[in-house]
Amino acid sequence: MRQKGFDYQPVKENPVPQAREFPYVLDDVAWAREHGYGSDIQHALSELRRTDANQRYFRGLPAGRRAAALAAANGSPPLTVTARAPDGMVYQRSPAGCQSQADATLYGNLQEWFRAKVTADALTEIRHAEVSGDPRFTKALKPWSACMRAAGHPAAGPADLRAAAGSRTPPLARGEEIALAVTEARCARSSGLAETARALDLQYARSLARQYHRAVRSYRQLQLNALSRARDLTREAGTPS
Repeated sequence: MRQKGFDYQPVKENPVPQAREFPYVLDDVAWAREHGYGSDIQHALSELRRTDANQRYFRGLPAGRRAAALAAANGSPPLTVTARAPDGMVYQRSPAGCQSQADATLYGNLQEWFRAKVTADALTEIRHAEVSGDPRFTKALKPWSACMRAAGHPAAGPADLRAAAGSRTPPLARGEEIALAVTEARCARSSGLAETARALDLQYARSLARQYHRAVRSYRQLQLNALSRARDLTREAGTPS
């Protein structure tokens, strides 16, 4: 970006380490007791985005320079780097942007990396959908729902519970959020839903890894190969690895 006339400050990939996703059900009582459903984490992330040096710099650019900065970062047509996800969606990007140039430097083969990453990212969503639609997961929801109903929070599933909580006016107070999240997590563990979800998640992860073994193996190998390049690059730049 500096070579193209723009400033850019490297930022951490995960600036709030406490951030976690619970795609099936919140099942960590200790985490729920500290973070509820994560509204504190979302607030921290929003604040980081608001004060992010790169965003402030970008917003401060004149409109023409802002468009040029986007083109420098992401490249411009033609979008010749392409990949088809397992669900049939086709993704494209320009090889000319700084992000693509950085990926090519780090991973060695931009097209191969992009194809492997698109597949790997899609497999996560596919796995979540497969688990949620599995009859064993649906069956395990019933005792969880009974547990929540007995605690005074009737809900057919975690998604319904979150939707109802998120639509509350006024919003849930912090204490109410934590109490509800802790109840969800306790019911997830006592009802067996958490155990069922973990088992199914592992089963589908292994099944998908076998089905898309070439892309998964390529993704992992490219990441491993990139480690030595990353160490060399940070050493050359004089930054800690």
